Amino acid sequence: MGEFSITHLLLLAIIALIFFGPSRLPQLGQGLGKAIRGFKQGLTEIDVDAKDIHDNQQVSHKQKQSQTANQKQNETQRS
Repeated sequence: MGEFSITHLLLLAIIALIFFGPSRLPQLGQGLGKAIRGFKQGLTEIDVDAKDIHDNQQVSHKQKQSQTANQKQNETQRS
């Protein structure tokens, strides 16, 4: 249970052929392909955005560390 075999796929194809007709199946396949490509592209953009945010946070953290180190150095020089 939960596994698809070749007979399951053939049965689904026959049902789709009967339900939609042979003229609409290519259109449906093309639409499905575009939807999958769009979904993958969206995931890629999310990954890139997340990486950019992570990189910016690291740069910001390093800048804060260097500012803190500079402040401490200035305080020790004043003393």
